[in-house]
Amino acid sequence: MLIDFDGLPATQAYHTMTQTLIPRPVAWVLSENPEGDYNLAPYSFFTAITSHPPLLMISTGKKPTTGDSKDTRVNIEQRRYFTVHIAHRDLAEVMTESSRTLPHGESEVTRLGLELAEIEGFPLPRLADCRIAMACELYEVQEIGEAAQSMIFGKILKVYVADEATGKDDKGRLVVDAAAIDPIGRLGANEYVTFGDIVTIPRPA
Repeated sequence: MLIDFDGLPATQAYHTMTQTLIPRPVAWVLSENPEGDYNLAPYSFFTAITSHPPLLMISTGKKPTTGDSKDTRVNIEQRRYFTVHIAHRDLAEVMTESSRTLPHGESEVTRLGLELAEIEGFPLPRLADCRIAMACELYEVQEIGEAAQSMIFGKILKVYVADEATGKDDKGRLVVDAAAIDPIGRLGANEYVTFGDIVTIPRPA
C-alpha cells in the first residue's frame, strides 16, 4: 500500500503518521498552573534536538473544544519551567488517564494522587515514581502548520535518573540501564509498546 499525503485531510494524515512513526517516546510533562498546583499531560510528538545547547522539543496542538492553546503551553510560556518524565510500564495506565480533559484549574497530579519529589536547585518537582525526569527551561516556542501546532523547545538544566538504573563504562561515563528504566513507547490508536530485547550492534569505527 502506498499512501499519498497530497490532499490527504489533516485527521487522516495524523492517523497515518501515528500508525507509522513508531515507536515514539512519550514526554510526560509537568508544568505549574496559575493557581500554584500542577498540570500533567503526555505528548508523543517529542524528541531530542541538539546537545549544545541541550534541547528537547514537545509538539502540542490546540484544545479541541475551544481552539485555545493547551495548558501545558500556556503554563510554560508564563512560568518558563517544566519537567519532562519518561514513564515505565507500571505507569502506562495512569499516564494515559492524565490526558483526560479536565476543567480549568483541576490538577491531574492531585486527581490521580501522584507523589512528588524535589529536584534540587530547580523550582518544580518531579514525579517520584518516574525513573527519569528532565528539568527544563523554556528556550523557544514556534508555531508551524495550518493547524498552528506549537513546538515547545526546552533547554535541559538537570536530569534525574534513578540510582538503580545508573552505572559507569570503562571510560567513566554514565551508562543508563534501559532495562531498569523499562520505558514505554507510543504506537497508534490506543496501543503502547513495552520494553523487549536489547540488541547491541557496534557502530562502524
